Amino acid sequence: MHVRFPDFRLGKVLATSFTATLTERHGDAVERIPTPHRLIDWLAVSGLAVDSCTTAQLDLARELRESIHTVATAAALQDALPAPAVHVINDRSAQGRAAALLTPEGERRWQLGSASCVEDALSVIAADAISIIAGERAGKLALCASPTCQAAFFDTSQSRTRKWCDMNTCGNRQKKARFNANHRKNPRPAE
Repeated sequence: MHVRFPDFRLGKVLATSFTATLTERHGDAVERIPTPHRLIDWLAVSGLAVDSCTTAQLDLARELRESIHTVATAAALQDALPAPAVHVINDRSAQGRAAALLTPEGERRWQLGSASCVEDALSVIAADAISIIAGERAGKLALCASPTCQAAFFDTSQSRTRKWCDMNTCGNRQKKARFNANHRKNPRPAE
């Protein structure tokens, strides 16, 4: 029997794409990496392929994911960064072996060590989180306007006024709800 998992939400920012492996945090939460193998799949599509993952490594990954979400949310709200979550991010960043490589197209790509493991991949994700939270990249951290989602995302739009973590999901859902509410208030007369 094949188990069907929810699709990944992949964006252009590694750290916030990683936090999107748990969505609808304030509603019916959707876990997109429920098993070690599913984490391997996510890492592979994110350019951080590893050969194996244990349950303990999945737990480390989820701890990092939640720490990034906590710190990114605080940064988006311009609150103090929670020290325990910052500590987790820093620990994961320092524990891995990865190198940044420049591609012929002028983009950065990460190369994990020859015997790469989940911890190496997590260090890259943590380093990416540090980069965006420290304000080293053009953009700003924001929170999704969906009341059930409220995911932290990195807004790189020109005006920096994006409201949704993902227009195809949260944005469309909110627009559809608004349309339906307006339609119920002002129904069209039968012809």
